[in-house]
Amino acid sequence: MTTGADVRDILELTGGENDGPISKKDLINSDKKKSKKSTETLTFKRPEGMHREVYALLYSDKKDAPPLLPSDTTQGYRTVKAKLGCKKVRPWKWMPFTNPARRDGAIFHHWRRVAEEGKDYPFARFNKTVQIPVYSEQEYQVHLHDDGWTKAETDHLFDLCKRFDLRFVVVHDRYDHQQYRKRSVEDLKERYYSICGKLTKVRAASGTEPKIYIFDAGHERRRKEQLEKLFNRTPEQVAEEEYLIQELRKIETRKKEREKKAQDLQKLIKAADTTTELRRAEKRVSKKKLPQKRETEKPAVPETAGIKFPDFKSAGVTLRSQRMKLPSSVGQKKIKAIEQILMEQGVDLNPMPTEEIVQMFNELRSDLVLLYELKQAHSNCEYEQQMLRHRYEALLKAGSGGVCGGITAAALAATTLSGELNATNTKEQIIDVVGAPLTPNSRKRRESASSSSSIKKVKKP
Repeated sequence: MTTGADVRDILELTGGENDGPISKKDLINSDKKKSKKSTETLTFKRPEGMHREVYALLYSDKKDAPPLLPSDTTQGYRTVKAKLGCKKVRPWKWMPFTNPARRDGAIFHHWRRVAEEGKDYPFARFNKTVQIPVYSEQEYQVHLHDDGWTKAETDHLFDLCKRFDLRFVVVHDRYDHQQYRKRSVEDLKERYYSICGKLTKVRAASGTEPKIYIFDAGHERRRKEQLEKLFNRTPEQVAEEEYLIQELRKIETRKKEREKKAQDLQKLIKAADTTTELRRAEKRVSKKKLPQKRETEKPAVPETAGIKFPDFKSAGVTLRSQRMKLPSSVGQKKIKAIEQILMEQGVDLNPMPTEEIVQMFNELRSDLVLLYELKQAHSNCEYEQQMLRHRYEALLKAGSGGVCGGITAAALAATTLSGELNATNTKEQIIDVVGAPLTPNSRKRRESASSSSSIKKVKKP
């Protein structure tokens, strides 16, 4: 069914607002020009029994008719409908053009819009050529002369390199082997890059060192020979190589197992040595009779304090930096504490592993771990002292509201706590370096606290 616009277009009658050529905006954004009355008058309801998906294929949300042809933009999950008016399309013309990248002046023809007539061919910008150096007669005689190459043959080589953009396989195929000597691809590459290097060195400014590309023709020939031998292998040779690779893997696994067993044995020997040394030290301490009892009860710094770095006694070559590696027994908290202290003091975390530096660095970290453990033990002691102080204040409050029994209990608790504080302030106090929750002082405090509470219960009326 034709409309009035179609009739006017057929009869080539002009008039109206839609006589100009149609554009892309007219096809896509014509919904904005629609009046409000048209949207209000068009109301369609989905028939009963028709599914929503089928009805959505017939009409859109704006109740428009189904599209006649697809467009190139999308809104949501639907394709925007192309709006066709009575405007004229942009005209196209069969016109000639020349490619600026060609030098032979060839003329071609293609379809193009009339508005783009006279413009350059757009694909000419993709024509990239390699800059081939050009030398003069004097430069060749002074710097580029070679007994194995004549100037005519060198000119022929550079002409082919310029024509085929340094595609040396094509250059070797087009090379005139009848007029000149038979050359290989490596010979052509070597001659070309040697000339380029000499020209860059000669033409470089004084005081500068230019970068020169050096082509190793011998290495390239050996590489190609190896590839050719690899390609010409027989199936028996391939199977033999696979068998040798499997045997090599087995040897490596057996070597790793032997090294692991040697390390385990070294650990066992080290543990046995430490246990024997500890037993000898205990025997020496037991033989000595000290006059004071407190001095016998005073423990020295435990063996677990600090870091015990392993000794590498296995056969083979080892790096000295492995002695600086922290053992797995050191926890992550201690490692982070060590790194933080070293960074605060401005010490490098990975110094140069000389013999003296490794020994001193390991001793420093061992002392830092000992300091960290002492700080933990000190904080635990302070926590216990604060807890006892709170208990003492609670006992005072409970005794102030009671009778004589409560007062005596508070006095007893006060004397007990004062005795404990005096005991802790003496020089001969016992310190648990490891920071265990039940130190000798904490056991005494708990026993005294339990005895005071029992006395308070007995004396209460």
